[in-house]
Amino acid sequence: MGIYKFNRPLAALLRLALAAPQASTTTTTTTDFLETSVPTLTISTSVPSPTAALSATLPSQAPLPPVQPWCIGQIFCPGTVLQTVNIAQLYSDPKTFVDKPTSKSAQQVLADFASFNLSTVTEGDLVNFVENDFLGEGLELEAAELTNFNANPAFLSNVTDPLLNAFAQIVNGYWTQLARSTNQSALCDDYTNGACESTLIPLNHTFIIPGGRFREQYYWDSYWIIQGLLKSELYSIVNATLQNFMDEIDDFGFIPNGGRTYYLDRSQPPLFVNMVYDYVAVTNDTSLLRRALPLAEIELAWWANNRTIEITSPYTNKSYMLARYSVNNSAPRPESYLTDYLTANDPTYGTPLTQQQAEALYGELASGAESGWDFTARFEMVPQFGDPGLRTYNIQNTIPVCLNSILYRAHTLLAELYGNSNSTATAAHLQTAANIRAGILDLMWDASKLAFYDFNLTSNARNSFFSVATYYPVWAGIIPDEVLSSQSNAFGYFAAVNLVMNKYNGTIPTTFVDWTGQQWDAPNTWPPHQYIILEALNALPSNLTTNALPTPGAGQSAYDLIPSGQLNLTESQLPGQPLRGAQSSQNMTATGPGSDINTLNGTVVNGGNSSSGEGWASTLGREVANRYFTSVLCSWHATGGSIPGLLPRLPNNELNLTNSVNNTGNMYEKFSILNVDSSGSGGEYTVQAGFGWTNGVLLWVAANYGQLLVAPVCPALVASTGSASSGAVSHWKSSSPVAIMITVLASVVVSTHFAWM
Repeated sequence: MGIYKFNRPLAALLRLALAAPQASTTTTTTTDFLETSVPTLTISTSVPSPTAALSATLPSQAPLPPVQPWCIGQIFCPGTVLQTVNIAQLYSDPKTFVDKPTSKSAQQVLADFASFNLSTVTEGDLVNFVENDFLGEGLELEAAELTNFNANPAFLSNVTDPLLNAFAQIVNGYWTQLARSTNQSALCDDYTNGACESTLIPLNHTFIIPGGRFREQYYWDSYWIIQGLLKSELYSIVNATLQNFMDEIDDFGFIPNGGRTYYLDRSQPPLFVNMVYDYVAVTNDTSLLRRALPLAEIELAWWANNRTIEITSPYTNKSYMLARYSVNNSAPRPESYLTDYLTANDPTYGTPLTQQQAEALYGELASGAESGWDFTARFEMVPQFGDPGLRTYNIQNTIPVCLNSILYRAHTLLAELYGNSNSTATAAHLQTAANIRAGILDLMWDASKLAFYDFNLTSNARNSFFSVATYYPVWAGIIPDEVLSSQSNAFGYFAAVNLVMNKYNGTIPTTFVDWTGQQWDAPNTWPPHQYIILEALNALPSNLTTNALPTPGAGQSAYDLIPSGQLNLTESQLPGQPLRGAQSSQNMTATGPGSDINTLNGTVVNGGNSSSGEGWASTLGREVANRYFTSVLCSWHATGGSIPGLLPRLPNNELNLTNSVNNTGNMYEKFSILNVDSSGSGGEYTVQAGFGWTNGVLLWVAANYGQLLVAPVCPALVASTGSASSGAVSHWKSSSPVAIMITVLASVVVSTHFAWM
């Protein structure tokens, strides 16, 4: 039993189907606390837990969606089996079912299901069906050994604080717990007539998974995972990751969203060339390019042929070829089937959608997933809380500034990789990059607001919705003339970063909209974007960054420094910053200097220590790096993490507040603008721990900012009597072991599930 082997004829068939329409101290290193052995990977079988009685029949179903030409088989593709199992709500996460290989042949499973009368089938019947015909999710993968693992990579010498150095060592060791390979003993010989069916795309090389429900290799996650792996000197696993992606380009003509067949209708932000470039730059292993360069051409051609359209500017009448996320899909995503189904069919949302409207919505939702930002008010025509807002998703008619910045950078880096070896290819990529750059500056740059915004095809105009995507062009090397013209303008472009550092306890959010319940809106903040902001700051020419950080006018807050109209929100419309402890239901002062609760002399709370002559960009970089490191470490300790001799474990009565008595520390996928000791929340699945890109960005920060990192200040678990501050309650002393009190309310750490069920 197991999964089918992905053979070349099947890959060719698929390709055809897809083509259809603070203090400096001496560092002492110890590794006694590190866990670096190959983990025992327990294959769990989630117990079906229907919300209705076992004797209950299923509610009526909406008509089945059209057959999806890209999807393989009849069990895990949109159809009667998948829809019926999801309607029964046997599992809290729809991804669970589609990650379970069958225990019988596809024909037998379909025959067993065909024996049901769908008008009388009960919850109990379906429970028996999934228990008898399916195995544990993740059976097709096994833990892998990192043979060249180094517990003490060179970058650790940059981290001068003993506590932070020790934590970076621990995170470095987490790679050994996230390494996976295909379980060859679980593969079937033939897809159509094999002993089983599964959704896994078998990979030939070892890879790092994000963690949690994301038990496969993922595309854009791997870019930030690789940033950490390179600092960890795990060059062979980076090479293996790239080989897997190249195998997928060989098989499918593009890199799927993730390592499952249900992702074969979409990709993710195209960062493959960036990964190749970074690997070669660090290792000087140019031998990889013999295979990578031709395949990079194929991937970029896929984006050009399938996701790129010509746009004529309403501002200059010039035309550009620019990309969008636009998936050819007209059914619920298999891994989120029930979520998408209810978004389209929940009767409480007002006028029911027609079949045509539902199919269009499913295409929008799949396109949102392709963007990686699934989901956000950024792409909603009418932002609202929960699924009603998703019904107005309009990403296919949006030209995203981040996607086109990534493609611009891909073409420029690919030209650099060619160098003089292929002048024709070099010139072609530079010309393509120049067209993308001109289009971004024409359509997406607002010189008066000093920010980039997505271009909206529906309105044929630039949007006014501010998001962290504004920093992608400068990260990619596109710096507008207005930014280059003065230090004041350069700071204005980053003024929102300064606002967050002063006004909020946490890190930089994707957006400042905090009422949609979507995970890519506030209050959530994401590790990849802290990296993008830091690299964008680093990309500025040095002559723009020498002045000191500006200060607000008299009687004003950091909001006063935001260019007029940039956020498209008044100061009072920004997310509130809750107090801690007994007054947690109240917010800090919303406007004016009293709202800058984290401002200190020359720095901010959890922003590191200022230095003489520090320019404004260096100040912001130091503060963002420290705040990110603080968020990861504090939330890890608040959920059971400890370091012998440096960081004692919290007592059980305190860990009860985070449901972490039996835990040893969580590395979350997302964090919060409001707190440094909790995860993010919201979205269509509960918060995940692991976590690949969190680890990667932390190690990258440690390597690049290690000497500027200062042991954090974390809130107390129980607020002192009369204390209304959310700032420095417990100060971590790096010179000696101390007990640390950290606050996390269970209702914050345990993510709220906002999808309507």
